[in-house]
Amino acid sequence: MAGTDVITIIPARMASTRLPGKPLADIGGTPMIVHVLRRAEAAETGPVVVATDSEAIFACVEKAGGRAVMTRADHVSGSDRIDEALTSADPEGGCGIVLNVQGDLPTIDPGDIRAALTPLADPAVDIATLAAEIVRPDERTNPNVVKVVGSPVSARRLRALYFTRATAPAGDGPLYHHIGLYAYRRAALKRFVALPPSPLEIREKLEQLRALEAGMRIDVAIVNGVPLGVDTEEDLERARALIARSR
Repeated sequence: MAGTDVITIIPARMASTRLPGKPLADIGGTPMIVHVLRRAEAAETGPVVVATDSEAIFACVEKAGGRAVMTRADHVSGSDRIDEALTSADPEGGCGIVLNVQGDLPTIDPGDIRAALTPLADPAVDIATLAAEIVRPDERTNPNVVKVVGSPVSARRLRALYFTRATAPAGDGPLYHHIGLYAYRRAALKRFVALPPSPLEIREKLEQLRALEAGMRIDVAIVNGVPLGVDTEEDLERARALIARSR
């Protein structure tokens, strides 16, 4: 965004419950975290930093020519890790926008990373994120597929009203699969991490509801598809196959 410095921070930790050590999982001879790093760099939005509590991940990123910062191991959420890393990576506050790209998205399209910034062209928006229209019938009722309910602002943008694991909204029309990639105004991130967990956040187990309950505005850029998130061995094999085919 013209006139606004953007920093991308990729949180990565070894202690995944379903796939321990996944940031260092080999995909075509390259660790997964390096694939994500390269795709974030290819988005060309500004500096990219990996935030981790693991010396092994730190060393891996540095070896690949990237930048990493160490953070505490006791963060409750990725947002808290992002906030600490931002203070280390940009202590003078030069970057007004923070992109949070998850470290388990090795096939993320750099164009989708850029798309997450577009709603922040509107000064009324505090936080921006992504979604894609659900096309598989089973995803409409799958509680692991988070849906965003929003009012259209334009053909490719919604103002988020709610996020839910339920099938919503009811009636005819598209449903949207939320993609957990965020762009925060720096002040919005600071406000967000200072807030206590909210009732609906606790009930739905969705952190972004804390912002909505506090009256913060989240807008959603609509992209063409959902990137593969690697949470299991099966996901890892799919990522290996996708990346192998793309070479």
